[in-house]
Amino acid sequence: MKKNVISKILKNNNFLSLANNGLIAVFGFFGFLLLVRSLNTNDFGKWVLLITTANFLDMLRFGITRTAIVRFLAGANEKEVKHLTGSNYLINIVSTFILVAIVVASSLLFPNQIKQSGFSLFFQWFPILGFITLPFNNAQSVLQAQMKFDRILLLRSINVGGFMLFLLINYFFFRFHLEIIVYVYLIINFLTSIIASLYNWDGIKFIFKATKQANKQILNFGKYTTGTLIGSNLLKSADTFIIGLSPFLGTAGVALYSIPLKLTEIIEIPLRSFAMTALPGMSKASVENNTAKVKQIFYTNTGGITLILIPIMILSFIFAKDLVYILGGKDYESTASIFRIFCLYGILLPLDRFIGVTLDSINLPKFNFYKVIFMTASNIIGDALIVFGFLYVSLTFSIFSLLSFGYTNLHFIAIVSRKFSIYTVLEGVAWVTIFFTSVGILVGYHYLRNNLDIHLRKIFTGGIEFFTQSSFFKKQKDKIN
Repeated sequence: MKKNVISKILKNNNFLSLANNGLIAVFGFFGFLLLVRSLNTNDFGKWVLLITTANFLDMLRFGITRTAIVRFLAGANEKEVKHLTGSNYLINIVSTFILVAIVVASSLLFPNQIKQSGFSLFFQWFPILGFITLPFNNAQSVLQAQMKFDRILLLRSINVGGFMLFLLINYFFFRFHLEIIVYVYLIINFLTSIIASLYNWDGIKFIFKATKQANKQILNFGKYTTGTLIGSNLLKSADTFIIGLSPFLGTAGVALYSIPLKLTEIIEIPLRSFAMTALPGMSKASVENNTAKVKQIFYTNTGGITLILIPIMILSFIFAKDLVYILGGKDYESTASIFRIFCLYGILLPLDRFIGVTLDSINLPKFNFYKVIFMTASNIIGDALIVFGFLYVSLTFSIFSLLSFGYTNLHFIAIVSRKFSIYTVLEGVAWVTIFFTSVGILVGYHYLRNNLDIHLRKIFTGGIEFFTQSSFFKKQKDKIN
């Protein structure tokens, strides 16, 4: 009997989906931790720029097709499945060729600038990485549409788990340099894609079944969702890109900033889970014109998760230095001040996230897209002003110090000026994160207020309701009664 229950749980799509996200997040976290300790600051910064930029281009490549293919394959007959799957593969091949051509052309036109920047590793390896990961990424889309979460879990475990295993062995026995680590990363991605193609999980055998109608169907649907996906990805990666472009901060700044940013991403994992759970219920209530139910789900989830995160953020704020030390080691302890700023950002996250989820659930994705655009624009402008504007402030500080202390202390002044400036700039970038999140909340709240008559003051009472409705509190209440 117990075996049957366990077997049912292991085959349940919800469990497999949760295991997929949770297990891969754990692998990714420990892989990140091992890389921080295996590479020096400059090499780690180059690695972060390689992965961040490659992920952003993957969003461009697969953002337009992934949601569309999942949506359309779900209700397609056998013939339509072949056409849609083939078109999905064809569109992604074309987009990969276009992006790789742009990267190669940039490398040929600006070789010296790229070589001197922190993006040199990306321009060197993305043309290969882009084609290597194509079958693996296509397989994830097709398998998700087919609800084959066990196969997705297998592929991602081989991919992320295999790389983490190599990093573990490398850390204790070999300590290979960055180039070897990149080679292994490419090999593991290639093997994962080979498995996906051999079993036709990526739909490669249907590529010649692609039709103009299927192409148009996918592209028409995907052009709206892509904008939101790209904007959301830019929100996370714009900081890294702009820091990497700065000649003053460079790869060292990227490496320092990535540690507190990674800790913040860990906080987002349970939030994403709650958002995924809330979306179907809100959508169903919206379709049934049950506005009261939509608002109730919004208030309880936003308020409840905010109340959960507040004590977590307070503890994180207090023990920021210890958390940064655990993840990055002694060299990154000074980034604790940046993580403390992110702790304030963490409290705003539930409200921002559920405003977006609610707009999508009531069939207003256009307004969610506008919200993301406002946030992305304010983030990029703010980061640029902080990162490049502070360079002039730093120069002014150096000149003032020279005039005050003289040339005999030139070396000391240079060290103090650079250290002070780097951390001050990175803290400024973190404050911009709070600013653009606040902009998104205000813009999204404006749209929700006009279309759903949402009131922010009710979030607190919704949070209390979130706890009183939980199974634990209900059991305690029943015992008292």
